[in-house]
Amino acid sequence: MDTLGSLGESAVLARIFPRLPAADAALLGPGDDAAVLAAPDGRYVVTTDTMVHGPDFRLAWSTPFELGWKAAATNLSDVAAMGARPTALLVAIVAPADTPVALLEGIADGLREACTELAPECGVVGGDLSVSDTLVIAVTAFGDLEGRAPVLRSGARAGDVIAVSGALGLAARGIGLLFAEAVDADGRPDSSRVPGLRHANRRELAAQLTPRPPLGDGVLAARAGATAMLDISDGLALDARRLALASGVTLDVDAVAIGIAGLGLVGEHGEVTAEQVLRGGEDHALLATFPPGVELPGEFRPIGHVRPAGVSGAGVQLDGVPYDIRGGWDPYEDWNGGRG
Repeated sequence: MDTLGSLGESAVLARIFPRLPAADAALLGPGDDAAVLAAPDGRYVVTTDTMVHGPDFRLAWSTPFELGWKAAATNLSDVAAMGARPTALLVAIVAPADTPVALLEGIADGLREACTELAPECGVVGGDLSVSDTLVIAVTAFGDLEGRAPVLRSGARAGDVIAVSGALGLAARGIGLLFAEAVDADGRPDSSRVPGLRHANRRELAAQLTPRPPLGDGVLAARAGATAMLDISDGLALDARRLALASGVTLDVDAVAIGIAGLGLVGEHGEVTAEQVLRGGEDHALLATFPPGVELPGEFRPIGHVRPAGVSGAGVQLDGVPYDIRGGWDPYEDWNGGRG
């Protein structure tokens, strides 16, 4: 079995590069000290994210393909949340020397397929490869605003309609199922239990391991005049609060509109709870606000209204009642030190 240590960096890269997607914006791709990208707008949206084995994923639960897919999708979603079209990725991978080269090939395949399906003009234009005792995948993503103003978190105004595109709570249910059922008697991740769990909970596991953010709706929202927008990565309530604070307003969310009135959302094989909808993370849906009367674009659906900041300041309400923001992922507080 070929490992990263047995082949060395140059030979590994020679096997990885052919599997990576090309970017339409690349005037010069991998192979030199830096890539060269076209910037027709004169500006670029840039974002970065890091996935670390342990706090961010478990090798016992995710295939290499899924890791590559998720690494691409989560960064592409941040670009879309600015109203930009994703154009290029830089990918740096740090891995133990005994890591099979096949694992990196699988990650590359996931990166390629995510770009092909979610953002066909986007590709990998370079990156880095190094050694450590922990697998780390770091992605930097670029996006083209195509002459539009970026959609910020700070533009929501009282009277605007709150809307969301994408599923809420499924990813949280997926990770909950993994921690509850894909573990051994001692609570350690158990890969042998994952296939059955995948079969019985297809949508929930896919939402967690291979998210499909509604990237196209980011551009559509910008064109429709969205006043504010962000990617829901840390839970609807927490991310809505971030938008509310940035805009100096209150976001009043309707419980019926987000499906949590009564007993909750009925999933394909069970129930997505109100807790998962409001406080679960990694939905990678798009939360946006639009001026009243605007026809909501794409798959956006209304979930509430923007109100003036109350006496207690900007924040989030649920059916007109201030909502206590708790939950949302914080790696410094929530990681228990486990891997697998």
